[in-house]
Amino acid sequence: MADNSSLPAQVRHYLETVPRETLPLTYQQLAEALALQPPRTIQRVAQALENLMCEDAQHDRPFIAALVVSRRGEGLPAQGFFDLAVELGRFPADPVQHAEAWRQEFERVLAAMN
Repeated sequence: MADNSSLPAQVRHYLETVPRETLPLTYQQLAEALALQPPRTIQRVAQALENLMCEDAQHDRPFIAALVVSRRGEGLPAQGFFDLAVELGRFPADPVQHAEAWRQEFERVLAAMN
């Protein structure tokens, strides 16, 4: 089982090595792949992804967190992803533009993984 301090590194490693045809993953699929045990598995995954977003912004890399989406809604990440992307200056503040910004970020991550 992953402890919370190493979880971001484990998430990054998993996302970097997962077969491309399985992407995007849902938060639940990622939690299960990492064998996380309740409580708060999705919350812990989301926090790890947010940590990775901050790292990626600091190192001017595409957000690897863009590879993970919510199973609810339109196959997009949860709102926290968009809020942090705007806060980090990567996405426009206008929510109407978020889906397209995410699609572009998703493609940038895949291109960077080649």
